[in-house]
Amino acid sequence: MNTHYASRNTQYGFTLIELMIVVIIIAALSAMVVPRLSNRSEQAKITVAEADINSNISLALKLYKLDNGRYPTTAQGLKALLTKPSSTPAPRNWNGPYLEGEPLDPWKVEYGYKSPGASNTTGYDLYSLGPDGIEDSADDITNWK
Repeated sequence: MNTHYASRNTQYGFTLIELMIVVIIIAALSAMVVPRLSNRSEQAKITVAEADINSNISLALKLYKLDNGRYPTTAQGLKALLTKPSSTPAPRNWNGPYLEGEPLDPWKVEYGYKSPGASNTTGYDLYSLGPDGIEDSADDITNWK
């Protein structure tokens, strides 16, 4: 009898118990990591909204004012940064679009805009209702706080 052939037919692999242990380890690691990542995701959205309010959209509004001598009215809203408003007061030197896309916060809701502002009476109020979507709540992101 040739032992060389016998060793070739030996199959190697994982037992069911070994596979179950690997699955349990992966599940335990996931249970520890996923909650931390989900909190980071929400914090990242808040950071994006703050950047939009304090930098991106505010820069577009400043450029609009530089071109036209005033900010868009509350009625014209942030849409005036994308398309030339036809309502009065019509912009004199609209040179847009001033934004690349719709001004939506990370929760896919339009940013709030008022001009003149209730909090910034010489400028404008720009805000997101934050994760809870409720106005005047603790998680609102604004340009006046």
